[in-house]
This record gives sequence, structure tokens and C-alpha cells, in this order.
Amino acid sequence: MDWALTLSGFVVGVLVGLTGVGGGALMTPVLVVGFGIPPLVAVGTDLVFAAATKSLGVLAHARRAAVDWRLVGLMALGSLPASLATIRFLHEGSARGLDIGPWVESALGAALVLTAIALLWRRPGPPPDASSVPSRPGLTVVAGALLGFLVTLTSVGAGALGVVLLSLLHPRLSTTRVVGTDLAHAVPLAALAGAGHWQLGNVDGALLAVLLLGSLPGIWLGARLAHGLSERFMRPLLAIVLTAIGIKLIA
Repeated sequence: MDWALTLSGFVVGVLVGLTGVGGGALMTPVLVVGFGIPPLVAVGTDLVFAAATKSLGVLAHARRAAVDWRLVGLMALGSLPASLATIRFLHEGSARGLDIGPWVESALGAALVLTAIALLWRRPGPPPDASSVPSRPGLTVVAGALLGFLVTLTSVGAGALGVVLLSLLHPRLSTTRVVGTDLAHAVPLAALAGAGHWQLGNVDGALLAVLLLGSLPGIWLGARLAHGLSERFMRPLLAIVLTAIGIKLIA
């Protein structure tokens, strides 16, 4: 079983490096459905897994100036406090048997499918200088808060929904820059949420090590390949991955 988990980590790592999405939305269902891991343990372990794997992807994207650090800061301003609040909610609600994760994932899946369709219809313009991109600070902070809640609750959204929100709020950003910015924001969010789940006892260290063994080379490979692909290829690829994730979450 270890080799299958390692292979799963590698495949997810490549997808994360290529598109910025796929970590939580793919790995968590794989762990629960494919390997019988308890849902809360799958969520907690996947969050720490995502923080580690996406850190490597950020390095590759940052070296090519494909990260808008101003947007990363704005999103973190909303997401990190929201993550802390959600951890508190989980801690207090666990004794009451609250489980709204499946409902949140179904709604998120529907939104991802619709957004993937919109991405296919939207024509990308020439990428401008970073200074000419409108920051929309208020909406960006609100988007970050939404991500903080969803990611901490379900481990889904740091990549998939983050890419969607950045694309909608900042439509003149190139797809590669959207991916790099989303990865850079997802790292501190996943790390904070993962630490919270670790305190709640929802992280399996042995499982995490096996997944990382395959994912680290995978995400490095995916990030390097992403910069050799054209915008015309990246956008349909992103839409396909979002659709696949959305259907998986709805099912």
C-alpha cells in the first residue's frame, strides 16, 4: 500500500505544480475513498502535506517572478484569521457531532464546474506590468477569508478555489502568474490550518511521510513544466482539472 500512496503523492504533486490546484481536492478524496483513511485524519494530514509540497512549487515559480506578493499579503490578511476561527469552531463542535464538510464540498464542486466553463469562454489579454493590475484590496481580503474557512474545514480550496478567485478578481493576470500567486498564499494557510488539526490529533505522521516521498519530486517537475507551456494550453488544462475536481466533489 505504501507504494500506491507514494505514487498518488507524485501524481498530485505534478498537478499542483502545473496548475496550482489539486492538492486538497484530489488527495483528500483519494485517501478517504481509495485507502479508507478516516475523513478528519485525511483532512488534517493533507493540509500538512499541502504546506510542504506547495512550498517547493513556490520556489520554482518565485524564481521566474511568477508571484504577486502584494496579492498574497492581501489574501493572507483574510485567510489566516478565518482559519484560526474555523479551528476554534471545529474544536468546540467536535463533541456535538457537527459535520458540514460534505455540504460545503458539494457546493464548492458545483461552483468549480461553472467557473471552469467561464474560464474556457474568457479570452486572456496580454499580461500587464504588476503595477497596472488593480489590487481590489477589500474583495481580495474577503476572498482570502472564504478560503481560510473552506480550507481549514475540508482541506479543499487552497488551490482550486484560490485560482478561481484570483482569476475573477484580477482577470488581466496571466494564468502562470495566477498559479504562482495562489501557491504562495496556500503555503501559510495550509501550514496554519494543518497545525490546528495537528493539535486536534488529526494528522498521521507516517502517512504524511509516505505521501511526501512521492509528491516532492512531482511538484518540482510540474512547476518546471508549467513555465514551458503556453497560455493557450494552460487555460484549457486548468479548466479541465477544475471540472474534474468539481465533479468529484459533487459525486
